[in-house]
Amino acid sequence: MAQDVLHYSLSVSNWRAHEFTVVLSVPAHKEKTLTLTLPSWIPGSYMVRDFARNIVTLTAESTLSGTLLSVSKHDKQTWLIDTQGEACEVKYVVYANDLSIRSAYINDQYAFINGTSAFLTVSGFADAICQLTISLPEHDQHLTNWDVHTSMPKAKALSQGNTWGFEVESYEEFIDHPIYIGVADTHEFTVDGVTFTLLFSGNNKIDYARIARDLTPICRHHLALFGDPQPIQSYLFMTLLADTGFGGLEHKYSTALLYPRFDLPMVGDSEKKSDSYITFLSLCSHEFFHTWHVKRIKPDVMVNPDLSKENYTNQLWIYEGFTSYYDDVALARTGVIEPQKYLDIVGQNISRLLQNAGRFKQSAAESSFDAWTKFYKQDASATNNIVSYYNKGGIIALGLDLLLRNKSDGNITLDTLMKLLWDKYGKDESGTPDNVIETLCLTHFKIDVKPYLDAVVYGKEDVNVAELIATIGLAYGTRARTSSEDKGGLSTAPTIKHQFGAILKPAPLGLSVTQVYAGLAAMKAGVQLNDIIIAVDGHVVNPAKLQRMLDNAQTDSVTLTVIRDGRLLSLDLPVIAARKDMAFFEIKDSAVFTQWLDTKR
Repeated sequence: MAQDVLHYSLSVSNWRAHEFTVVLSVPAHKEKTLTLTLPSWIPGSYMVRDFARNIVTLTAESTLSGTLLSVSKHDKQTWLIDTQGEACEVKYVVYANDLSIRSAYINDQYAFINGTSAFLTVSGFADAICQLTISLPEHDQHLTNWDVHTSMPKAKALSQGNTWGFEVESYEEFIDHPIYIGVADTHEFTVDGVTFTLLFSGNNKIDYARIARDLTPICRHHLALFGDPQPIQSYLFMTLLADTGFGGLEHKYSTALLYPRFDLPMVGDSEKKSDSYITFLSLCSHEFFHTWHVKRIKPDVMVNPDLSKENYTNQLWIYEGFTSYYDDVALARTGVIEPQKYLDIVGQNISRLLQNAGRFKQSAAESSFDAWTKFYKQDASATNNIVSYYNKGGIIALGLDLLLRNKSDGNITLDTLMKLLWDKYGKDESGTPDNVIETLCLTHFKIDVKPYLDAVVYGKEDVNVAELIATIGLAYGTRARTSSEDKGGLSTAPTIKHQFGAILKPAPLGLSVTQVYAGLAAMKAGVQLNDIIIAVDGHVVNPAKLQRMLDNAQTDSVTLTVIRDGRLLSLDLPVIAARKDMAFFEIKDSAVFTQWLDTKR
């Protein structure tokens, strides 16, 4: 019996209105009524986004007679079509104006489309082959130089002239290949038999050869960690360039990235890597690591997720947390960044956690479970009430690596555990249970990590970094910040004496409060979100003057003049010593630390 085929035809019908059109051809079927549904979320981004709200119009007609069919909407993302079992064509227009890597966006340079935003699933056709043809309106000269880029397998039989054809074996695979249609720069490089393509939106003067050169050892590190045979033969780094913005979303054979164009190296730039460029390399490292860890090794509930609603798991600390550890350490292991630079990045990560009072209220496991409603829907209170499973998860991973080494005389590392996860759960994509880390360590390594996990994953304790890192030639310390811009890491700059305890940004008059930290002076004084700080002890302030006046204060408190919702208030701000929440590392034994970084041991 021949396998059913669903054919989708996509056209950038009106780029000026940010619209593309899809025509879905459904063959004859047994049911009298077809149910069409668009996902409400995209795998890898745990928030219901209601993509169906962007469908502008939807109609259906009989393939045989051309008669319009009755269409009714069942819920926010589901349509019912009365077909009486006949083949039909469903035509719908989608509005695409979300500049992110999660949905769809069209401008004058390109169209970027995720399948979860574009392609309706059809009841009764779960096992159908999905074919796609992409075309551009011939009459629109603006699109003459546009091309199509995607990791989706090409179908030569469907490609002709100004039409690009693709085919996959299932809807699940169909929606896992983001599509780029437009003007782009591309650059290819090969690592250990895998072909990588860099794609950047528009035409730019970015040094693509340099980026490829820096990514080569990072990609080789990840490929070697999980070993042959590799699950991929090619991989696409698809980067949407913007003036501002940041993001990455993993797929099995590609990743979609959003990054500021002028934060990347230009042809002729200094060879010294800027912090923003290192962040880009780390982002690429992070998303490529997900090729194994998230896209193939995955929580059991994500093996066949229900894309119509939330799918809860407390395992995201394993997936995003472990990946957050590897994204940076891979840069240090491969020599892309210097060891001290890596340690400064880890120090900054720990500093973010130390400033986060929410770590005492929410565990990493709870943060994972509540990703849908808390982590992905953060407001100004987040730092005081929740913890990041990315941030704390990465520190948990570092601690777990050191713990495994300490309990095995250096024979077992986190790398060993990752390879075991791949062998047991990744190659067959069977899905991990909640207790997978504890079970694998005990069963295969005879190491009991349950007390550690109970404390730092399921409990709310901090990882004992100082004790654990002493075994790898490092010293750990904390200090007060040097300025409001300080992110942590090793520094010789003088530190502040007294801390205000809030994040401020310049306002037309004074300083606007965008975040208030629990337990510090600003909250004790009653400073609130959106207050405008205009003076300290009667003197108008800017950020530098505010800090100087606090540091030089000779009394127990100073008077803040504040505008709150149109009212003028005076608040007593206590003058208290700056909190030592900036973490840093120093290398005490370079040979020992280098040995820890060496993946060959």
